[in-house]
Amino acid sequence: MARLPLIFRRPGSVPNASAPRIALSDDQRRLAHMAASLLLDYPGEGFAERAAAVEASVPGLPPELSGEFLGFLGHVSSTPAAALEAEYVATFDLKRKCCLYLTYFQAGDTRKRGAALVSFIETYRAAGWEFDADELPDFLPAVLEFSARSDSPEASELIAAHRDGLEVLREALEKQGSPWAGLVRAVCRSLPELDDATRERYLALVNDGPPAETVGLSFLGGIPPYRPVGTAHEEVRA
Repeated sequence: MARLPLIFRRPGSVPNASAPRIALSDDQRRLAHMAASLLLDYPGEGFAERAAAVEASVPGLPPELSGEFLGFLGHVSSTPAAALEAEYVATFDLKRKCCLYLTYFQAGDTRKRGAALVSFIETYRAAGWEFDADELPDFLPAVLEFSARSDSPEASELIAAHRDGLEVLREALEKQGSPWAGLVRAVCRSLPELDDATRERYLALVNDGPPAETVGLSFLGGIPPYRPVGTAHEEVRA
């Protein structure tokens, strides 16, 4: 008798399905994305103020989302600042699938990534914003701030174009039981359901990882989050 084809996977290698989408008003989506932006940034100077602002605001979200943010804030309140900073670095700087730079998932460290980063800057400018930060323009907290503050359709299109990488990040954080997992899960639940093409790209990234050709990106390293043209960065982040 002919043997049936088999697909072997190591235990635990099957990707976790994204949590079901939650219907949100436009204001609720903006609030969720801004809260995630503030809490996914490095927990250094000013983080306590950002956390307090989020805690005061998220009760306006559906409980499935507000619970994600409040759960993370509970971890923050019980963790010394230095320990939280070290945990952030160990999570996002030392694990490939926990990268907060969205172009990495699609382009890796290849020459294609330079062009992908430039496209982020062009998208911001097309919406009337100028990027103004010491981070690369694909830094997830910056992209989420753009989504929260911009009225342009480019904002939602930018996240949609990198949804596969966002799902990889979510799954990686969930697998390691990271306190930041709930923040990314909340973002994913605020977005439309995954279509088949995006799901296939996400599964391929989980199995194969991003491209691995290593090149220097120093020419983009000094690009300063963005701001509306003519507005000081401090005013935007306040």
